[in-house]
Amino acid sequence: MANKPLPLSNLAVGTKGKVESILIDGLLRRRLLDLGVVPGSVIEVVRVSPNGDPTAYLIKGALIGLRENEAKHILVHPI
Repeated sequence: MANKPLPLSNLAVGTKGKVESILIDGLLRRRLLDLGVVPGSVIEVVRVSPNGDPTAYLIKGALIGLRENEAKHILVHPI
């Protein structure tokens, strides 16, 4: 892909990104993998909460909430 990957937390509502990598280890990495956040999966930014954190993402048909400090560790290619 020609475009540079960026943190999932940088995507605007209504945009999608294809996961390139997860830059964290441990329990959070395991949780993200269990939720379907794996390289190659497509994530859509659906809604930001009124106070700005967390944000709702659509991943493989499931709507999940991630905080900014979680989403910033997921690198995506905007699509």
